[in-house]
Amino acid sequence: MNVEMVRGAIGMASLTVRASDTSVAQALNDLPILATPTLINILEGATSAALAEHLESGETTITSEISVATSAAVGVGAEIRANATCIDIEGQIIHFNVEVHHGSKLVASGKISRKIVDRVSFTARIAAESITARD
Repeated sequence: MNVEMVRGAIGMASLTVRASDTSVAQALNDLPILATPTLINILEGATSAALAEHLESGETTITSEISVATSAAVGVGAEIRANATCIDIEGQIIHFNVEVHHGSKLVASGKISRKIVDRVSFTARIAAESITARD
């Protein structure tokens, strides 16, 4: 990965909130608002989009840290968009500022860090750990 090309990279993701995306549908509470796991999912999608063209063959990333604060709630039918901007790279860790908006309203903001891993060796290690855990 070319570090200088990644710093400043921007990724976006969007979603129209469905009933299945709400806290009530995900058994988190009794409110028909965008559920936190779905909010995190769209933010992670934006970070992945920012990196998509920059990864070398065999590389992928996994989320290593998330810190997000919500500032507004949205309900079913709301169209939201997530933006992620790469702000720094430390070794194999890539740091992003992230935001979710509904129109001009800020829904959430925070930081997400992703770690670069080799897809094959990471998948093999997880598979081996799963097999060992079953024994």
